Amino acid sequence: MTRAFTKVMAAMMLVFAVSACGSDPLTRGVTGAAIGAGAGAGVSAVTGGKPAKGALIGGAVGGLGGALTAP
Repeated sequence: MTRAFTKVMAAMMLVFAVSACGSDPLTRGVTGAAIGAGAGAGVSAVTGGKPAKGALIGGAVGGLGGALTAP
């Protein structure tokens, strides 16, 4: 449990570090992918799934969401 908690906390720190980034679609896409990958891996690890699969799905969704939204 401690290892999963550490992963979630690391993902949350990444989210806070890059949450204010992004003034153009490319930057928002990259930061969205990073946030999504971290969140996906963290949620997957906590719920007993495979963190790599969660990171791939979260990264894809976050990247698309970041690239397709306006600032």
